Amino acid sequence: MVALWTWNGHATGSAPRDLGEVETLALAVPGRDGIGVTDVECALVEPEQLCILAIENPGESIHLLREALETEVEARRLPVAAHAVPNATGTAVVSAGRTLRALRDTVALGAELRSGLKAELRPYQARGISWLRETTAVHGGAVLADEMGLGKTVQAIGYLLGKAGDGPQLVVCPTSLVGNWAHEIERFAPGLRAVAWRGGPAPEAEPGAIVVTGYPTLRGHGAALEGQRWATVIFDEAQVLKNPHTQVAKAARAIPAEARIALTGTPVENHLDELWALLNLIAPQEFTHRAQFRRRFVRPISEGSASAVLRLRDAVEPIVLGRRKSQVAAALPAKIHCDLVCDLSAEQEQLYDRLLDRAEAAGFGTGAQRHTRVLAVLTELKQVCNHPGLITGELDELSGRSGKFDVCSDILANNLDVDAPTLVFTQYRKTGELLVRHCAEEFGVRVPFFHGGLNQQQRGEIVAAFQSPDGPPILVLSLRAAGTGLTLTRAADVIHFDRWWNPAVEAQASDRAHRIGQTRTVTVTTLTSGTTIEEHIAGMHDRKSALTDLSDAAGVAELARLDDERLLELLRRKRGN
Repeated sequence: MVALWTWNGHATGSAPRDLGEVETLALAVPGRDGIGVTDVECALVEPEQLCILAIENPGESIHLLREALETEVEARRLPVAAHAVPNATGTAVVSAGRTLRALRDTVALGAELRSGLKAELRPYQARGISWLRETTAVHGGAVLADEMGLGKTVQAIGYLLGKAGDGPQLVVCPTSLVGNWAHEIERFAPGLRAVAWRGGPAPEAEPGAIVVTGYPTLRGHGAALEGQRWATVIFDEAQVLKNPHTQVAKAARAIPAEARIALTGTPVENHLDELWALLNLIAPQEFTHRAQFRRRFVRPISEGSASAVLRLRDAVEPIVLGRRKSQVAAALPAKIHCDLVCDLSAEQEQLYDRLLDRAEAAGFGTGAQRHTRVLAVLTELKQVCNHPGLITGELDELSGRSGKFDVCSDILANNLDVDAPTLVFTQYRKTGELLVRHCAEEFGVRVPFFHGGLNQQQRGEIVAAFQSPDGPPILVLSLRAAGTGLTLTRAADVIHFDRWWNPAVEAQASDRAHRIGQTRTVTVTTLTSGTTIEEHIAGMHDRKSALTDLSDAAGVAELARLDDERLLELLRRKRGN
């Protein structure tokens, strides 16, 4: 974004009105003691808008920036006011040359990607892609640490698209998200070919191919990837590699690649040594010595040195880009939707197929009996998608058995790290109880559960406690009991753990956080188990469905009207996906 601000001859004035979203930014401006960093009220506009906006009394900076978008303006002509963004330590401003490159690259990249990338990029996302290009070209690697919900995946895919001609590329992610990455690549960049690799012989790798694999596969079969020179390797949820001594971290370092990119919302989860491990993976030539990193940064910061914090920020700024929603709020809608397709575990796949085979053998019956039987089978299959223990009764161990459960756990862990209160909606009480138990065992967090079995007083106490500033960081809610009427604006993150037939019910639940009184962008994440009945439900949502009454009963009734062959075709796992 371009920040427009005013100067009255001796101090900054109020932001220009009616030109864009008003934000307060830290800028380097003149003061009594020379140039210093000051909070300035600005109007934020998209670069493409700069040339067509009717700006009253535009200054020299705006004239030159407009000219720079159409001709080659020399950087030395740009006044300091036009590139007044300070560095991390507040000791210098971003150079005029870098400012012009960022401006031109962001606009040019947006135009370049419009043909190949099927996504409407926000300006900060276009800048993120051009920053990845610049940073990997100079440093050989980059860490994109944007807050969850700002679109790290689409920025990474935009980068992969621009490098498709350089050779095969690799994405390594949590196992449960392999299918989601393949799905998103096909959705946003249909010109690329996504190949999900789960071990065995080395995957097919030619220019335009994006091989997607999971961290466990990398750990067990990483040697098969070492014989290929990769144009790019992307490590998603890169905090997995925070311990450099693990087998998976060693396998990650052994992959030969021209560019390495780490995606993570939490580059530091517990201590600064984890940051060094990430930097050493991405740019080993610049962050080589762990002992030196500890001596320069870790030890003085642990002793309370503010100057060491600033030195660290200055050292990592060239290769780490992390934006928060509050920083790019002017470019965001009031509500961001993130749809994640989660892979089934092997246990889920086997149980899902076994239950469906049993249902096929028993038959679905006719009339009212058929509706009841279809509903029972659907309920079983949807519970398998949530967690296989809900069907088998084996609930001693919860983690590692459900792709969706593990993805949800990762999101909650991230939100706990960044202190982002979160609502989790589920339609099944047993699923809610498992989530509550998992939060207690995995995170040591006591999580309340708002469900239909509570009386009015108990419900009121849970809402009041959650809305208080020191309330619980997570609240699990039954979709039926809590879908309407509540105000839960302390949370700006909402997770739908399972899919409801009626998209309006999910939207009403999301609006518990997206209500009057909410001052932040709300992120709504829906979890869908890939290759299952949940994909059919998600497809109905996308099509808005031909049904005028898309209620739970109507959705089941629609399926019950199908003949057995068509019904089973919808319910079976799509193994080719």
